[in-house]
Amino acid sequence: MVVFLDTYAIVEIDTNNQRYRKYVLDSIDVATTIFNLSEVYFVYLKKFGEKEADEIYEIVKVMVVPTDDDIIKEAMKFKLTHQKKRLSMADCIGYITALKLKAKFVTGDYASKELENVEFVR
Repeated sequence: MVVFLDTYAIVEIDTNNQRYRKYVLDSIDVATTIFNLSEVYFVYLKKFGEKEADEIYEIVKVMVVPTDDDIIKEAMKFKLTHQKKRLSMADCIGYITALKLKAKFVTGDYASKELENVEFVR
């Protein structure tokens, strides 16, 4: 089983949120995009500094899956269609990537909660 972890989920796993424990303990394949990795790096840079940001970057980068032109275009159409939800570009690209991978999109972000194929964990 493959799951897609958005930025929120990655941060929660790293901070030991017990609700996300199964994504660490189970032998689940996890995926994310370079865009989510960029957001994670920024969050850690802002909150903890460059050393911790570099450490989380190295851990998460092995989960990064390729993003192609079709995913980018479809994600931006999705973002336009769902403007009222105020989804980030990274979340839209991640969501479409998850659909292409036939993976659940795991998040704790309320903006994504009602979307199809989302596993909302808070």
